[in-house]
Amino acid sequence: MNSSRVFHATVRRQCRLFFARGIKSKTRRTAQTISRTSPSQRQTPSRSELEKFQERLRAESEAAAPKKTSHGIPPRALTFLGITALVISTYTGYLYASYTREVSKAQSLDVPTDVSDRYNATARTFDAEVELSEKAMRMGPKRADLVRMARGDVLEVSCGTGRNLEYYELGERRGVDAEGKSTVRGCRSLTLVDLSPQMVAIAEEKFRQLRPDFTRVQFRAQDAATVTVEKPVFSASATTTPRGAGDSAVHQDRYYDTIVQTMGLCSMPDPVATLRHLGAITEPARGRILLLEHGRSHYDWLNRILDNLAPSHADRHGCWWNRDIGAIVRESGLEVVEEKRWHFGTTWKYVLRPRQPAATNAKEVKS
Repeated sequence: MNSSRVFHATVRRQCRLFFARGIKSKTRRTAQTISRTSPSQRQTPSRSELEKFQERLRAESEAAAPKKTSHGIPPRALTFLGITALVISTYTGYLYASYTREVSKAQSLDVPTDVSDRYNATARTFDAEVELSEKAMRMGPKRADLVRMARGDVLEVSCGTGRNLEYYELGERRGVDAEGKSTVRGCRSLTLVDLSPQMVAIAEEKFRQLRPDFTRVQFRAQDAATVTVEKPVFSASATTTPRGAGDSAVHQDRYYDTIVQTMGLCSMPDPVATLRHLGAITEPARGRILLLEHGRSHYDWLNRILDNLAPSHADRHGCWWNRDIGAIVRESGLEVVEEKRWHFGTTWKYVLRPRQPAATNAKEVKS
């Protein structure tokens, strides 16, 4: 029994010694391997492993980044452009369909040449209807530049609701012209006429609010084609002031110094005859006719649109917007002093005067 115990104890001791020697040997071999390896080799992975790691990082970065198409436009931008193109094409189609429908309707209308009576029905809403379009086209400054040229005894025909009233320089005063010569500026008197009594009433109401102090003004419901020279009655002191020698006072009373018309030729049944009549009552030597009109364009494509929709527009608004203003002026026989056009040529400005006799022109050239 004792011998068996001694035997087992001996075996266990030998096993512990064997395992201890094996562990020490393995530890010694590992230490020798580490000692033979340089510090840089121990701390830095091999070059091939580093390149593999960098390639893996690059691949992960490309996978995480938003994908782009071959042309460089992000998918979100392409989606937005596609939706925008769809909306524009849909709206264009709607406009074309509306235009086609309006053209078909316009061509079926039988509209008379004289549509001036439409203004009686639209007088109260006229300013609101044209306000936005005139602001968009900056018609206010154009009206102001034209009307401020008016001087002396002034007649405005087709005055409408008085959209020019705020631009008149009322009251005469001495000044200089563009050439630096002494001249009289401002309006001595102002006469406003329109075929529509409703329009005239609105214009008069506006004027009383704007310039209640100016009394040399009168408003008449009268046709521009037959308007007569009837100037406002002045005070006794003004009428007794001499204007010059001989019959100069009578001569001036037969004419207006300035005649203004804005957006009126489009509504007249015979605009050529009207201009000729206005020329006959304009002071021959220094008188001027000031026009601001709308009509045909420089471009054929725009004229086709105006022509196609003209009957419908005239029936609704009392205006033939496709008239050739230049041809009307030429046929009237008046002399053109200045001409300008805007808005693709559809807005016309004219400064006219009665045509001077040949003898007068020759005398001016000689002098």
